Amino acid sequence: MTQRKRVTTEWSYSLAVEAGDTVYLGLHRGRGDDFTTQLDNTFRFIDETLAAVGLSRADLVKVNVWLKHIKDLPMMEKRFFAYFEKGEYPARMTSTTQFIDDDCLVMVDGIAYRR
Repeated sequence: MTQRKRVTTEWSYSLAVEAGDTVYLGLHRGRGDDFTTQLDNTFRFIDETLAAVGLSRADLVKVNVWLKHIKDLPMMEKRFFAYFEKGEYPARMTSTTQFIDDDCLVMVDGIAYRR
């Protein structure tokens, strides 16, 4: 049986679970007073988690972006151009939801692939 590497949290989920060549990212959220700050911090947090399993943002093949407010979609789309090399974007699904934490404006989860 193959060992799975986990990047655990103090809560009831892992930030990442490595299974074979695939790494599944649990929820990541950033802190800050506005949407752009939270989104930027979320991707810094994702970078740290990916580094813990020897990967980088370039290894993301799928992300799900959860927004509190649909009005933030245009800014999210604009910021994605800064997060990924041109033409090297992961597959993406974006949706809106209500978060448990009132101050949360965005969460991201996803899948990375070890090349």
